[in-house]
Amino acid sequence: MARKDEVGRRGEDRAAEYLLQAGYTLVERNWRCTQGEIDLIVARGDDVVFVEVKTRSGTAFGHPFEAITVAKLARLRRLAGAWCEQSDLHPRRIRIDAVAVIARPGREPEIEHLEGVF
Repeated sequence: MARKDEVGRRGEDRAAEYLLQAGYTLVERNWRCTQGEIDLIVARGDDVVFVEVKTRSGTAFGHPFEAITVAKLARLRRLAGAWCEQSDLHPRRIRIDAVAVIARPGREPEIEHLEGVF
């Protein structure tokens, strides 16, 4: 596994742990269809939340949230719709969130969670 992929996988692990500790239930991880992939799908109450996770080992090349472009958000919205069409769940509300994980070597990862980014 490439280092970049390994960092990303660890970031998704940390983001999932963070969300579970915040009271969310994990519905799916790395859900894929022909249009793309959703990193995490979680639920809490009546909400189903589609989560984009961005992980960096530092901020020398910018904050992880800077990698989430308008085009990426539009794709996530389409993917959320595709998931809703295929799912047996019928959420009352859906939301797209972003989680940034900064995993500096030798330190505890920093996690930021933005709710309702789109």
